[in-house]
Amino acid sequence: MILSSQTQAFVLHFGEMGSRWGFNRTVGQLFALLTIHSSPLNAEQLAKALKISRSNVSMGLKELQAWRLVELHHQPGDRRDYFTTAGSIWDLARTVFAERRKRELDPTLSLLRQLLLSEPQDKQDSQAQEKIQEVYSLLELLEEFSNTLSKLEHKDLLKLMKLGSGISKLLEFRSKMSGGVPSAKQKHSP
Repeated sequence: MILSSQTQAFVLHFGEMGSRWGFNRTVGQLFALLTIHSSPLNAEQLAKALKISRSNVSMGLKELQAWRLVELHHQPGDRRDYFTTAGSIWDLARTVFAERRKRELDPTLSLLRQLLLSEPQDKQDSQAQEKIQEVYSLLELLEEFSNTLSKLEHKDLLKLMKLGSGISKLLEFRSKMSGGVPSAKQKHSP
């Protein structure tokens, strides 16, 4: 399989971005290719298209399966395993967020809870615990917000995302109307 220049650019970019999202380059490239390819691909096709070893493809596919981002398919008369992405782009985004929450946020919240249960031994411990409580409260709010977003239908989530800067404008307007203190951005605007 020969990749078009557009597909190749997409795949290479996602390989580079993979490390920032918790994947290695190969996993990012595999995921990108499976995302934009219209039909299921087997490990041999993936290896040839990406010019990587079969063993790298196998390890990458196992990682994508562990993240619940790809599905295994079989084709009649063919013993090879074929792979596609597990759902729509919205489904994949939800899965990535859920997996990252499970792998990163949940253990952090658990550790912070344990730290907050211990009695401070001195003033320094007490000050540290205040900051830990702030971090915990922020992460708890983030988790609650994330849980709420994950339950929205994708059409409602899209509407919410399109509101974007409108929400900040509404909050600024509300602040002006209630005589609130202007933000730093408002202070410096002409």
